[in-house]
Amino acid sequence: MISSDLPIDWREWLLAEADKTYFLNLQSFVADERRRSVVYPPADQVFEAFRLCPVDRTQVVILGQDPYHRPRQAHGLSFSVPAGVPLPPSLRNIFRELQSDLGIPMAKDGCLTPWAEQGVLLLNSVLTVRQGEPGSHRNRGWEQLTDSVIRRLSDRREPVVFVLWGNWAQQKRALIDTSRHAIIESAHPSPLSARGFFGTRPFSRVDDLLRKWGRPGVDWRLPPRFVPQGTAGGGRTAKG
Repeated sequence: MISSDLPIDWREWLLAEADKTYFLNLQSFVADERRRSVVYPPADQVFEAFRLCPVDRTQVVILGQDPYHRPRQAHGLSFSVPAGVPLPPSLRNIFRELQSDLGIPMAKDGCLTPWAEQGVLLLNSVLTVRQGEPGSHRNRGWEQLTDSVIRRLSDRREPVVFVLWGNWAQQKRALIDTSRHAIIESAHPSPLSARGFFGTRPFSRVDDLLRKWGRPGVDWRLPPRFVPQGTAGGGRTAKG
């Protein structure tokens, strides 16, 4: 379950967690789920967020709920989908807010790997899900693991920006030492709550904090989405 290609700091920590009773029970549950049904993401991508973003490079955490539950969508990064997969509604709304906030055009694909490689930990509270059943792997042990991740990052001296979208993510606020770290929170980007998400400018606020701490901001740009002339949107760059 814990692959050898993880950064050494996360790998050593996860291996220590793997000896604990809750984690052994969690591993058994997920293995049984994979035997009985389809589970996302694939087993080799469950810890993809950690593989791409070592502890010592983490400067932003964007906290999601659980992985996408439809085929081909989940690949171990919160809100992200692999290249070539249609944008889920929440991710489309994130890109709309990014365009409004920083003027960055809608992306061609929803793969957020470039963000992760710059130190943005795209972490879900729950790291697996049964196909077609959102929330099906809640309260099985993942929350204990990811709460521990947040505490570990909160214990760091170097400040981190924690981005908490929606009530589920905001429940983690108590785990974060706000004397050292910053929290940006708003409604979730889901269409059900996006009215309270639009206009909150999370991306420029993250960059402002990082620059205040003497670091460069995140390059949020992704490959632009092109649409044929004459289609809705009236030009080559989609407006969302």
